[in-house]
Amino acid sequence: MPDIYASIADVARDVQERLADVIELRAADPRYQAMVRSYLSEVDFPRDAKVLEIGCGTGSVTRTLAGWPGVASATGVDPSPVFIERARKLADGINNIDFLEGDGRSLIFRPGGFDVVVVNTTLSHVPEPERLVAEAFRVLHPLGLLAVFDGDYATATVAKGAFDPLQCCVEAFRTSFVNDPWIVRRLPQLVSTIGFQLLGMASHGYVEAPEGAYMLSWIDRGSDVLVQQGYLDQQAADGLKAEAQRRSAERCWFGHIAFASIIARKPN
Repeated sequence: MPDIYASIADVARDVQERLADVIELRAADPRYQAMVRSYLSEVDFPRDAKVLEIGCGTGSVTRTLAGWPGVASATGVDPSPVFIERARKLADGINNIDFLEGDGRSLIFRPGGFDVVVVNTTLSHVPEPERLVAEAFRVLHPLGLLAVFDGDYATATVAKGAFDPLQCCVEAFRTSFVNDPWIVRRLPQLVSTIGFQLLGMASHGYVEAPEGAYMLSWIDRGSDVLVQQGYLDQQAADGLKAEAQRRSAERCWFGHIAFASIIARKPN
C-alpha cells in the first residue's frame, strides 16, 4: 500500500483533518519538541534570515522557526490544502509567517531566495526525494543552509518481546504511511549528490514510556490497514487497539524510534 502522505492532496478531507490532528498531537509532545530544537540549534542562522520549510504540515516547525533568533521570516509549503488551512489558523497573529500550497519537488520560488531550508519529517514520505532536495538547493542562495530531520522508521517498535502482536500494527503503519523507511541512512549520499557540502549528522532517540501518546496512533492506523488488507477482522483490530490503550493506562507502554538530522551547505 503506498504512503498516504505521498498523495495527500487527493485524500478525502475528513482523513486529512484526522491526520492534521495527529500531526499537532506529535508537535505538542515535549520529547519531539526537544529533538526539533536540538537539531535547529545546530543551524547557523544568519541575521535576518529568510527561512523556508518544505512539507510544513500544520506548521508547528514553521511557527518555531518564525520565533527563532535571527529569523526575519518563515514560509511553510505543503501540498495539503487542509494542512495549510490549519497552519494559517494556528499561526494567526504571527506577523512574520506565511503558508502556501505547493509540491516541494516543484517550488514556485525564484532561485536563491532563501537563507535556510528546513525539511522536517517530510523526505521519508516523498517519492523521488532527490527532486525535493534539488529544489531546496535551487532556492537557497550560495552558502545557504539545508537542515533535514526525519525518522529512521526501520527502527520503529512498540514490541516488548518476540511475537508481540502490536508490532504487526507498526509494520502495517510503516508500509502505508512512510514511502521510504530507510531514507535517513541515505541522506549523506543524497545531499552530496545534489551538490551540498555535508556539515554534520546526528542521531536523536525518541522513547515513549510508560504511557503512550503519539505512537498509540500508529496502532490505530496500522490495525485499520490490516483490516483493509484482509489480515484482520474488525473485532481483532479493536482488540489490538484496546491492548495498546491498556498498556498505556497501566503504565507499561513502550515505543521507540530513532530520528536523524543532517545539516548541509550550498557552496558559494
